[in-house]
Amino acid sequence: MANTIDIRLPDIGDFKDVEVIEVLVSAGDRIAVDDSLITLESDKASMEIPSPAAGVVKEVKVRVGDTINQGDLLVVMEEDSVAEETAPVAQPKPLETHPTPPPPAPGEKKAKPLPIAPTRADMPNRKAHASPAVRRFARELGVDLARLSGSGPKGRITRDDVQSYIKETLSGGVAPVPGDAPAMPAVDFSKFGETEEVELNRIKKISGAHLYRSWTTVPHVTQFDEADITELEAFRKAQKDEAMKKDVRLTFMPFLMKACEAALREFPNVNASLSADGGKLVLKKYIHIGVAVDTPNGLVVPVIRNVDQKGVYDLARELMEISARAREGKLAPGDMQGGCFTISSLGGIGGTQFTPIVNAPEVAILGVSRAAMKPVWNGEKFTPRLVMPFSLSYDHRVIDGAEGVRFTTLLGALLSDIRRLVL
Repeated sequence: MANTIDIRLPDIGDFKDVEVIEVLVSAGDRIAVDDSLITLESDKASMEIPSPAAGVVKEVKVRVGDTINQGDLLVVMEEDSVAEETAPVAQPKPLETHPTPPPPAPGEKKAKPLPIAPTRADMPNRKAHASPAVRRFARELGVDLARLSGSGPKGRITRDDVQSYIKETLSGGVAPVPGDAPAMPAVDFSKFGETEEVELNRIKKISGAHLYRSWTTVPHVTQFDEADITELEAFRKAQKDEAMKKDVRLTFMPFLMKACEAALREFPNVNASLSADGGKLVLKKYIHIGVAVDTPNGLVVPVIRNVDQKGVYDLARELMEISARAREGKLAPGDMQGGCFTISSLGGIGGTQFTPIVNAPEVAILGVSRAAMKPVWNGEKFTPRLVMPFSLSYDHRVIDGAEGVRFTTLLGALLSDIRRLVL
């Protein structure tokens, strides 16, 4: 007799508001005891949650991106102990049919089978069987585990499988899935001189995969402009002593964020995102701005929330605090989620212009370069003015050229006359 049971998140230790990064079952799936249901990830670790019972999944109550805690409902399952004893064990459908190789000769080492790259038709309902550590390793390298067949027990994908897949892809041994860009050929640089290999750190591996996806999936356009920030910079410097009395380091960034906030309210499409199917525009009623921070381990983008509800001093304090945590490597995953628009400032380093990559699923990013004194004609004579170059890269599916230049024109005007922010 079937019995419906609720499977809830068990005690997983000192973790709260843990994010669901993978849902490994769906309604109708038959699962056995200890089969993985979901994968969770905190800022400290990732873990799979196993099923305490066997049966058929009736409903899945969580989605990717949810944050859950002990006792939250994960799955409603129809438990059937008889079915486990009598029903034949379902065998996974093979992705491709290959001739059976002859058995190895006595003493000959059996060759390890290479991972197979399935076709798109094979992939939709295929769930990868791998440990949290292997899933994290695959994500860092940008490998879709659904394309691999595992060589471990019960078809479990191992770290060696991921590495073999990468090697075979680079050497042309695995056919690319339609729509994927061909891999660059491997080059032995040591033929040309002395070399040294240095492992990329985790942040650069993760951000590299994200930037590649953004660059290849978003049709970029970049609009360049300049802003006369002479008066704004004079005002900022005049307020520095007052800010120091309140333990605030008053940089240019809070003023820039307030100008961006005003421009985003005027142009809501720049504060939006495309739906997953690309057919709808999600207009956000909040303004969260990500600020790129240079750290010893690479670039990270913490998000300052509700910029429209905070003053310049409030933003300055929050920037000081979150930038310090970023450089110490103490940001939580939630600190880098939910952004509507990103600012990448290289003004403190140098350069004149650059083309930042849109931080998808956002649709625009602002790049700021170093300001410099320039002679500007005022109608009668040339006068020295502090001019800041900036650039806006945007998703051309959402923002057309006319809207892009109107946004940068307004932003330049706001920065040139900060009094406009109070209107």
